[in-house]
Amino acid sequence: MIGMQYKIVLPSDYNMEIIKERVKKNGFKTDGFDDLKFKLYLITEKGANNNFSNSYCPLYLWKDSEGMNKFLFDGFYDNIISSFGWQHIDIGIPLIDTTGDSIKEIKYLFEVTKEIEAGESLKGLSDRIERDMPKIAGAEYIVIYSPEKWRYNIFYFIDDLSKVEEIDGVIYSILHVSQEK
Repeated sequence: MIGMQYKIVLPSDYNMEIIKERVKKNGFKTDGFDDLKFKLYLITEKGANNNFSNSYCPLYLWKDSEGMNKFLFDGFYDNIISSFGWQHIDIGIPLIDTTGDSIKEIKYLFEVTKEIEAGESLKGLSDRIERDMPKIAGAEYIVIYSPEKWRYNIFYFIDDLSKVEEIDGVIYSILHVSQEK
């Protein structure tokens, strides 16, 4: 599997209703997309949930590279380029995935970023991450790591924001979830 995300930071006075309407009109187009486990249409809004900026930050989990390549190189990603310009795409590898069909009903995604510290061995890293990661009762989550940057991101699916008040991270609103058929 492959995790993929681009984070488009928008002006502080950007009307986020434009993004919300865009997703309402187009979100269904990735429903059932080849090799897509899920695509989350995510936003942050300046001043909401302790966010400092407006952003549009879709997160994808691909089953393999064939579907991702089709999305990027067969014209689907061109909508992002034409609307927002050339974007840097973060790619990562899923290490832990507890997600199921219930994510479609969740309103928020909470992201925590951690560094993978240099050491003599990476053996047992998955176990150490699960042991040390913040615990959020009832939350499904996925951990995606980048060996290029030696960091990992934990994405928690949550409905109750009070569960993350004491944890440093980013809260995204989920506008739409596209999933495999």
